[in-house]
Amino acid sequence: MSTVPPPPPPSRVPPPFLAALGLAAGFQLFTAWDQSHWWRLKEDYLFGWLVPAFVAFTVYDRWPRIAAALRDCAAAGSVRAAGLSRWGLRLGAGAMLAGGALFFLLGSFYRASAGTSQPGTLAITLGMVGIVLPLIFLAAPDSEAPVRGPLRQDPRVRLTALFLFPAVVWLVSAPMVSAVEAQVNLALLRRVVTVVAHVFDFLGMPIEQQGNVLVLPPIGGKPNHVGVEDACSGIRSLTACLFAGSFLAAVFVDRTWKKVLLVAAALGLAFLTNLGRSLFLTAWAYTYGHEAIEGTVHDVAGYAVLGVTVAGLLLLLPLLNLRLAAAGDLASAPEAEDGRNSGDGR
Repeated sequence: MSTVPPPPPPSRVPPPFLAALGLAAGFQLFTAWDQSHWWRLKEDYLFGWLVPAFVAFTVYDRWPRIAAALRDCAAAGSVRAAGLSRWGLRLGAGAMLAGGALFFLLGSFYRASAGTSQPGTLAITLGMVGIVLPLIFLAAPDSEAPVRGPLRQDPRVRLTALFLFPAVVWLVSAPMVSAVEAQVNLALLRRVVTVVAHVFDFLGMPIEQQGNVLVLPPIGGKPNHVGVEDACSGIRSLTACLFAGSFLAAVFVDRTWKKVLLVAAALGLAFLTNLGRSLFLTAWAYTYGHEAIEGTVHDVAGYAVLGVTVAGLLLLLPLLNLRLAAAGDLASAPEAEDGRNSGDGR
């Protein structure tokens, strides 16, 4: 007579970990409040309003894995990193927590004294990331009978990794310091303008590049030129595309290398679609004059960059999952063959 084992007891989140989650949420709410100034002020960071909702959804979506990692941390025989890895984890978590607290305090004091500023917002965001991740690691439950093992098998590391996107994604919605942001944009814009000039020259359409300005043939005797803000400002949507790629990678992709590949694809698609946007706006100005690309045409082309990038990433997701499915079929084929052989021999 077989006995049915009793169901496992209901999982219970340890109070220290709940307190750590509440504290982390408080730091992120303060960061969202500080960053909301830039979300209102700069159209390039308008996507920041989606960050809190997407962070909450990611934690909700990962909660079964978070609960499983918590049980693994507290279970008897739970692996703990040994040797240098053990001390490295402790020192790294402590140093990251101290550095995060320092950055957060500096950014908060800077904001209180000088008002909202990009350096202050960046310091607050870096400090929040430096506090949240080691806080999750240190709040992981202890095991009564741990065993020493390799670092990659330590469930505390796996638990902390589940909160990597909810913590680090705030760096994407925080504007960079003005000087750094200007240099990055300028370097990208120069490449886009150069490519556009070469394409028009290849097509036999006269065009002259003067720095980041494209001088087109005059229309109706009026000068006709396309500047950086007219045709190429959409390159700044790289941050929005980076956020979209990071979210899709965090929710729909499981392997680390595939997450990196998807984020890299988001950046590549963003650059290519921005290049296409610049070619389209320049061709429109070439035909109808530079005034024609202002307003609706300019805005629609800008939103199309993000839309096409997200659509491309959604099409890329099944290809990544298809590779997993094919590998699973190959792995199960020998087992099925063994089953058929054993059935024939009975």
